[in-house]
Amino acid sequence: MVAKSDLRTVHTEGAAFKESDKENSETLQACRVSNDGDPSSPLHDFPEGGLAAWSTAFGAFLIQFCTIGYMTSFGVYQDFYTQHYLTNETASAISWIGSTGAFLMNAMSLVAGLLHDRGYFYHVMITGSFLQSFSLFMLSFSKPDQYYQIFISQGLGLGIATGLMDIPSLAVISHHFRRRRTVVMTFVAAGSSLGAIVYPIMLNNLFNGPLGFADGVRVSAGLTASLLFTACLCMRTRLDPPATRVNYVVAARKCIRDVPFILMMAGSFLFQIGFYYPLFFLQLDSIKHGISVNFSFYSLVILNGFNFTGQLTSGFIAEFTGVLNLVIIATLSCGVIILGMIGLSSLASVVVLCAVWGYFSGICIAMAAPLTTFLTPDLSELGARMGICIFSLGFGNLIGTPISGALLTSSYIWWIPSLFSGIVSLSGAMIFIVMQHVFLRRQRVDVIIE
Repeated sequence: MVAKSDLRTVHTEGAAFKESDKENSETLQACRVSNDGDPSSPLHDFPEGGLAAWSTAFGAFLIQFCTIGYMTSFGVYQDFYTQHYLTNETASAISWIGSTGAFLMNAMSLVAGLLHDRGYFYHVMITGSFLQSFSLFMLSFSKPDQYYQIFISQGLGLGIATGLMDIPSLAVISHHFRRRRTVVMTFVAAGSSLGAIVYPIMLNNLFNGPLGFADGVRVSAGLTASLLFTACLCMRTRLDPPATRVNYVVAARKCIRDVPFILMMAGSFLFQIGFYYPLFFLQLDSIKHGISVNFSFYSLVILNGFNFTGQLTSGFIAEFTGVLNLVIIATLSCGVIILGMIGLSSLASVVVLCAVWGYFSGICIAMAAPLTTFLTPDLSELGARMGICIFSLGFGNLIGTPISGALLTSSYIWWIPSLFSGIVSLSGAMIFIVMQHVFLRRQRVDVIIE
């Protein structure tokens, strides 16, 4: 996300809204890609296929599978640590492991994007791959109730590794594709969703089977290391680093004076505080309410499956509703569903909550880049704004689930963290409504002046 977009249009009111929404829906994932070449380059300058291009896309798919897919499977670890491996720690302390990883994943994107833009793609990818593999193997050697060992290897090591690889693996697609970039980016993004389905199934069966935690983590580490090694062999850069580098200080100063953008960041920050609560605690919540353990193991699989569906369909829906309206609908829906977790008590309620929250959360994830694009008047600064936005949102990820874990207490009072996470998410959605009002009013003023 720390890069420039290929978009070169200015959004205006009326008909222009419709055109910009259509443009945004075609670049739901491509907005995260850097413009490493000349934006005016003709289409025939891009291969749009071939062995190097498709092998790079496949490698990026594997990176997303191993990084975001593994990171979003932390709910399995939260459940296992709470009940078996870190029994002396509170749910809040355990959730700090996952939230720190999520924060570093966002924070390191700023560094990774800068390094990628300066031509260090291979250095970043090899370093990140080695660090993730090493961190997972070190995690397998951690001892029960040794919190610091797990925090260092999983919270710090895995978080930094994921942050290093995420953005460059997406940005390299822009070296090979332009006309087909949306299709290819959809394929690449599917890797994270597939990983978020495969890893929970594998980890649950390994941890609770004959292998146990240590050998189970080693198996997942071996699989991850082999896939990352394959990805590094597959991916190839093609374009030279951009001649003009984005000045992040200047871009940040402009952001401070942009009221709709500031409101978007404030709303996103609040929304992120409650957003990860179902991902971290749904499986544990289901088990503690007496739902079948075997079924509860697949709750995250159902959730991530519908999340994938939401990401795929969001672009088509945005063409009719517009980006701003869809973001408001999706965030309001997520907040209401999180409040609905207070009523979780049966297998049917788990399925409904997983399906509905998973779908709307997928829309929220997919709309993040188009929303930032929509609120960026000078699209040459899009990459810088995305980097700044992602970095700031990391703080919401950092504090959200630990607060929910502290509210849960050792007595597992589920309605309190559900209420907190739901209200704070709805507060973020309300700020999005204010943001929309301010943005549309500014657009009307601009039209009148013109």
